[in-house]
Amino acid sequence: MIEVLDLKKLIKFSSEKFTRQMLSDKPEMRVALMCLEPGQEITPHKAPLRLMMFCVEGSGVFIVGDEEIEADAKTAILCDPQVPHGFKASKGERLVVMAVVTPADTE
Repeated sequence: MIEVLDLKKLIKFSSEKFTRQMLSDKPEMRVALMCLEPGQEITPHKAPLRLMMFCVEGSGVFIVGDEEIEADAKTAILCDPQVPHGFKASKGERLVVMAVVTPADTE
């Protein structure tokens, strides 16, 4: 089966809070798209999954563990399970992030 995700059509912002859309939700892999206006953030949290945060558009600060990483478009940040992670659109511009998560163990 083939799935095509046209992100240009899926990107949507809200001035009230960041938007999150689940683009694919399968046991082997989940894909979500988050769109943040300047100043909005997803506070650090832990998950029992492997994670890739891919900056699609804009720039912001990504928090992984105790580190803060400034990143912009076309940058991917990988995170191991149970490591706190989050990000914020703190650079005065919008931020679009695609998160891809996979199980920690695929037995």
